[in-house]
Amino acid sequence: MSGILDGKRILVTGVLMESSIAFHVAKLAQEQGAEVILTAFPRPTLTERIAKKLPKPVKVIELDVTNDEHLGRLEQVVRDELGGLDGVVHSIGFAPQDALGGNFLNTPFESVSTAMHVSAFSLKALTMACKPLFPAEGAAVVGLTFDAQYAWPQYDWMGPAKAALEATSRYLARDLGKENIRCNLVSAGPLGSMAAKSIPGFSDLADVWNHRSPLAWDMNDAEPAGRGVVALLSDWFPKTTGEIVHVDGGVHIMGA
Repeated sequence: MSGILDGKRILVTGVLMESSIAFHVAKLAQEQGAEVILTAFPRPTLTERIAKKLPKPVKVIELDVTNDEHLGRLEQVVRDELGGLDGVVHSIGFAPQDALGGNFLNTPFESVSTAMHVSAFSLKALTMACKPLFPAEGAAVVGLTFDAQYAWPQYDWMGPAKAALEATSRYLARDLGKENIRCNLVSAGPLGSMAAKSIPGFSDLADVWNHRSPLAWDMNDAEPAGRGVVALLSDWFPKTTGEIVHVDGGVHIMGA
């Protein structure tokens, strides 16, 4: 039986743990027929170790999305490995510790700038670095966000960074639509990922789902979000762009 990504070539960033959404995207993409290539930073060896748990072997490329040299060489490395790309998954986010955990009013601009560069501007930078690899018939770019319409406990400057990511996705959708390049985001509920572990007091944020989620939410199950990403990478959403698909158990619909 064929899969929904048969013949697709997909680049996935951010595979750091087996429990991460990015890992499940890579796994599901392979199961659905795609060829996958991974990027990693700052420890490619960690990603290489986790990648051994995927159904098929994959190449891991070192990629710092804030480094123009890394971005500049990406095209040739991917072209040599896969010949081109049909989809890109942006699963990258970072904020210094002083930009998280209740320190919003005291965070210096240098830390805010880092959060914005790594977590938001990188979507544009990665997309443009990969764009020469896209076929004439178009491609899909899918990123991961955490609902930026609310001010979450402990999330602090990652909230504005995710808001910038969401706006960036919409502007990319606007400007790249004429080339049939679709840009969408999946807004997932909280998961026990590497990113979550870096947020002081993350349990206070995650506890919201224990009381407000219409559907039972399992912080240890990243597969539902991974399925959302894979669906958007497929041809099943040919005219969907600039969208944010919520895979959060329904918390985003709930009032006070």
